[in-house]
Amino acid sequence: MRRNIAVIFDMDGVICHTNPYHSRAFREFFSKRNLAPTDEDFAKHMYGKSNSYILSHFLERVIEGEELLALENEKESLFREIYEPYIEPIEGIVAFISDLSNHGVQLGVATSAPRANLELILSKVPIRESLGSILASENVKKHKPDPEVYLTSAANLGVDPADCVVFEDSFSGVSAALNAGMRVVGVLSSHTKEELPPCNLYVENYNELSFSAIVQLFDGI
Repeated sequence: MRRNIAVIFDMDGVICHTNPYHSRAFREFFSKRNLAPTDEDFAKHMYGKSNSYILSHFLERVIEGEELLALENEKESLFREIYEPYIEPIEGIVAFISDLSNHGVQLGVATSAPRANLELILSKVPIRESLGSILASENVKKHKPDPEVYLTSAANLGVDPADCVVFEDSFSGVSAALNAGMRVVGVLSSHTKEELPPCNLYVENYNELSFSAIVQLFDGI
């Protein structure tokens, strides 16, 4: 095994199944504006995308600056209100993170979501003490598929990007990790294998995962 390995997790669809609740929040948000996106619309233009992209796409104009902050706050406040009673980690992830931590693996979270969403989930899912890097949308200038959030995570953890494994569930997220030169595990919570760029491994949950599975991703190099 390499001496320094890091595992970095996206949040939405990777730590928790949040996407159905984001859909509910966006439906409520858009219904106030007489818009009714379909499930297909959301699959193509919401999951794994930044709020600036989502809002600009569905409102059909560039949303930026103070307007973006105001609309983002409205939608994300709706999401937190809707989701808080239902927060539950994806099966096996807490034990998996504990196993990695016990083996000295550096751990981080890198999400395109606002810090307030991340803080809400970390208040209910007991993994914060294991995390050496915690990054949200406010911490980067460029959003996925740009690799900034993953390269910054690697720097925070003191690990070379080539020694990092990223868990992602969206096309843009997997692309960001690949663009950072990292190995990727595709979490099939929102998309099928065919809908994602090629990953090193695919999982539906973390029940069968362990430290040894991560080590195997580096075998032969």
